[in-house]
Amino acid sequence: MRIPVIVLTLILAAVFLGTAVPKLTGQAQMRERMEHLGVSPGLTRVLGVLELAAVAGLLLGLLWAPLGVAAAVGLALQMVGAVVYHARAKDPAAMTLTPAVFAVAALALAYLHLRQG
Repeated sequence: MRIPVIVLTLILAAVFLGTAVPKLTGQAQMRERMEHLGVSPGLTRVLGVLELAAVAGLLLGLLWAPLGVAAAVGLALQMVGAVVYHARAKDPAAMTLTPAVFAVAALALAYLHLRQG
């Protein structure tokens, strides 16, 4: 079970590092996307910080599984919130489905951590 945990952790960490940085730096395209969803610049920064914390927690979770579980569950909850915002904005199904897939992946990682512990 160790290899799937490592692989899924690295994939999620890479994806969310890639979404956190534009939120924190105020990249124009990210600002526009978040405005479309009705997310304020302040909340956008908070989400970026939470994503960076999740990345750190996921990676450190390779050393201490309970932290990996907590980070994965927190990330899944954030992605559920993203699904709600995309649905409210009446985004296409593919855009709404993307955070749902990442929520499932994060929950799968939490499950794998628990199974190997």
